[in-house]
Amino acid sequence: MVEADLLRIIEPDGSFDAKAEPKLSEAVLKDGYRHLVLVRALDARMLSLQRQGRIGFYVPSTGEEALQVGSAMALTKDDWIFPAYREPGCALWRGFPLDRFIAQCYGNALDLSKGRQMPSHYAYRPSNYVTISSPVGTQIPPAVGAAWAAKIRGDPIVTIVYFGDGATSEGDFHAGMNFAGVFKTPTVFFCKNNQWAISVPLARQTASRTLAEKARAYGFEGVRVDGNDLLAVYAATKAAVDKARGGGGPTMIEALTYRIGPHSSSDDPTRYRPKEEVEHWQARDPLERMRRYLHRKGLASKEWDEALRKELEDLITETVQRVEKAPPPPLETLFTDVYAEMPPHVREQMEAFLASGERRRPEIVDRFPL
Repeated sequence: MVEADLLRIIEPDGSFDAKAEPKLSEAVLKDGYRHLVLVRALDARMLSLQRQGRIGFYVPSTGEEALQVGSAMALTKDDWIFPAYREPGCALWRGFPLDRFIAQCYGNALDLSKGRQMPSHYAYRPSNYVTISSPVGTQIPPAVGAAWAAKIRGDPIVTIVYFGDGATSEGDFHAGMNFAGVFKTPTVFFCKNNQWAISVPLARQTASRTLAEKARAYGFEGVRVDGNDLLAVYAATKAAVDKARGGGGPTMIEALTYRIGPHSSSDDPTRYRPKEEVEHWQARDPLERMRRYLHRKGLASKEWDEALRKELEDLITETVQRVEKAPPPPLETLFTDVYAEMPPHVREQMEAFLASGERRRPEIVDRFPL
């Protein structure tokens, strides 16, 4: 792990560099912390639901909350987000409803994708939050393409694309970086360097001193930031977004962080990571860092923090209980969202399929009501 040239504003103990501190209101700072706590509590609850067999799969992001929320805070409502599968804080900050987030893991009638996508692979069109794809790095070329299209149209938007350190070994990363550099697209490449691509450590991923320096080969700036520092992430992303929107071209941000928990609910990180490494990064917890910062500035108290955590735990409990009562998606949704207007041959197939359901066994009909 190289910490040279690493932008940091808040230290792990909550002390901070007042000269580098971005000018954010008390309300924004406290809302940022609220979202950190929400993502952490949501992760714990969703993993618990998966272990109980109530959902099938979940991708946690414990330890990476600050880079998600801090980067999202720097965007405007019209900017486009091309996520990987570990950015719930970004989605929630951008207005993705909590009940729809949870419903996506159940795949029931409240799920906007109607159960067609894997859990933790959500999208939200009102926030320009593009659907998540499992293959590593495939979101990078579309993010560059969308930025190039916006530049051609004269649309003053920026695209931000999130990916892990493992994605920097994929061809899509290099193709996207090269095109963005040549055509100076308004793209922010946000690399979440959490040290591990499932069980492959960073040392086996690249021979470069840092990941950010790869941007120089493609003709644009690469910067490094402490990914566990909400304010530093915000400042670095805001600078990159402003530069891109002003015609200055792309920037690659390498956010140094750590995945405290498993890669997914199907992973056992104790098989490939030393306990001491995890403990080292737990001492750099982004939630604790932001809490201590707010306390030092006199913006939060122990009582306020405890009340906030209880409020969010109760909110998640109530939302889960409500979402679990939703039925499966209606059977006719198998045929919708394929065409803007359903053509006759698809409608004929749908009607035949729905009619066949009336002749099925009663227990099947009860399970999948028409």
